[in-house]
Amino acid sequence: QVQLVESGGGLVQAGGSLRLSCAASGRTFSTYVMGWFRQAPGKEREFVAGITKSGGSTRYANSVKGRFTISRDNAKNTVYLEMNSLKPEDTAVYYCAVDQQRTFVVLTTFGEYEYWGQGTQVTVSS
Repeated sequence: QVQLVESGGGLVQAGGSLRLSCAASGRTFSTYVMGWFRQAPGKEREFVAGITKSGGSTRYANSVKGRFTISRDNAKNTVYLEMNSLKPEDTAVYYCAVDQQRTFVVLTTFGEYEYWGQGTQVTVSS
């Protein structure tokens, strides 16, 4: 069982920045692929970014590439999502998730992730 707690969401103006954090329980955090997803009202949950267990490889949705950066600190059992140049279309609930089955490949399908946090709201005003 893995518990995930996201934080760092809030209200920001377009062009601004936010840093999301996701703290994970458990002693095997360093063996997981971690992902960030988001879900806007009336839309399906979509992949945002993912990172392999050592942080050596990352993957991003085209919509956030060049603006968002995912990173992890395995000593702190925490994964981060640095979001810059935010746009109103980035408004959503952001979730972090764990893929226990893979270590070196980041998948973009939410069904491949076994554990999820409760989410944190990000609202970008125009």
